[in-house]
Amino acid sequence: MSTANLFINGEWKSALDGGTREILNPANNQAIATVADASVRDAEVAIDAARKAFDEGAWPRMRAGERAGYLFKLADTIDGRAEEFAVLETRNNGKPLREAKYDVADAANCFRYYAGLITKPQGQTFEVPDPNITTIVVREPIGVCGQIIPWNYPFLMAAWKLAPGLAAGNCCILKPAETTPLTAIKLFELIAQVGFPHGSAQLVLGPGPTVGHALAASPLVDKIAFTGGTATGRKIQEAATGNLKKTTLELGGKSPNIIFADADFDVALEYAMFGIYAGQGEVCSAGSRLLLQKSLADRFLPRLAEATGKIIVGDGLEPATEMGPLISRSHMERVLGYIEAGKAEGAEIICGGQRLTEARLRDGNFVAPTVFIKTHPQMRIVREEIFGPVLSVQLFEDEAEAVRLANDTIYGLAGGVFTSDVAKGMRVLQKLRAGITWLNTYHPTFNEAPWGGYKQSGTGRELGTYGLEAYLETKQININLNPQRLGWFSRL
Repeated sequence: MSTANLFINGEWKSALDGGTREILNPANNQAIATVADASVRDAEVAIDAARKAFDEGAWPRMRAGERAGYLFKLADTIDGRAEEFAVLETRNNGKPLREAKYDVADAANCFRYYAGLITKPQGQTFEVPDPNITTIVVREPIGVCGQIIPWNYPFLMAAWKLAPGLAAGNCCILKPAETTPLTAIKLFELIAQVGFPHGSAQLVLGPGPTVGHALAASPLVDKIAFTGGTATGRKIQEAATGNLKKTTLELGGKSPNIIFADADFDVALEYAMFGIYAGQGEVCSAGSRLLLQKSLADRFLPRLAEATGKIIVGDGLEPATEMGPLISRSHMERVLGYIEAGKAEGAEIICGGQRLTEARLRDGNFVAPTVFIKTHPQMRIVREEIFGPVLSVQLFEDEAEAVRLANDTIYGLAGGVFTSDVAKGMRVLQKLRAGITWLNTYHPTFNEAPWGGYKQSGTGRELGTYGLEAYLETKQININLNPQRLGWFSRL
């Protein structure tokens, strides 16, 4: 792959200082590409190009239907190369191919959803007390939008950011995670192929502390949208205060998955596993805290340990794989460190707890799916986001205790409830301080519904109509239909 993979003002460029970065396959830590590694100067060039494109260019001034045409065409083009994108995503991120295929289809549909939504009514007209005045409200693009995405859903997160931002008429600068840029590069090849106007969509690769910070701090950037860890989100928000730019922050989570004794046993068991082990647990909304009713524990926990121990871990491109490697060697060590901390604090492991090093896994970043029991609320494995395949089990007596334990966290991204009593399930969901909740399911996400969290899980929402509104300004226009002298100034 060429290292001329910064896409700025409609042209492919190398980093100005010649910087490059080697991209690894987490299943074996073998190099699969060398890409550009941008600097602050590259970010500034991209910002300047986006600023000029927004202030003077065609994209913000197009009719909504014309912008929609570009997005529809992009979605169709993605569909035509879906297998290529899915394989590339698995090689770069590590997730099983079946998960990557779903992500690619969902990303194409995200572009398609916003292409349709942007042509729907956006304004309002008011009848005000003055009969000579007509007041209307219109929605306009915010301007230049910096968009910083994580490594766990590289292609899907690119769509979540670009689709509403571009649909609204903004000029967007996407910065993927430095470890997983390959599908973003491929996406921008399609953006160039479709013929988006120069400067409307730009791609800058590079580290968060330099390139990401430059986007967040620049007075020429009007909005920053970030998905990632809460600590980094705070830094983004601090940098964005320079020009009080608008921010959307989708941050971390430590989400509860609550299972009552009256739940369908087999359904709850599978979702307890799916909630944490899908995506290797590298999911912000992962059900990483299993809240289990005590009366069910003696039956449920042995089955959970047995089933978790049978999860097929391997290279995501192998058809049988059910859970892939962690993103990097350093992240694997971080997750293993949390496992050691859990043991040191007195929790008991009933499954997993170690790095997997058998022959076919030896060179990759594989950690066994892990279950901790005998935890208490002050343990780090219960309170902190591990972002890996580590499940902490907490037991509760009744509905009130389940709610108390579920809300005992600085986060508020997601939560699930499993019960055959729908009324009870709804009562609990209404008491959860979380932005995304599920009853008798876990993890389904839809382009049509808002995504975001309470408390330290972020600010603002993505997806749905809320995601489009996050990229629009609201303008009031007052029109005098019968202009006459006011008579306000006696000597005029």
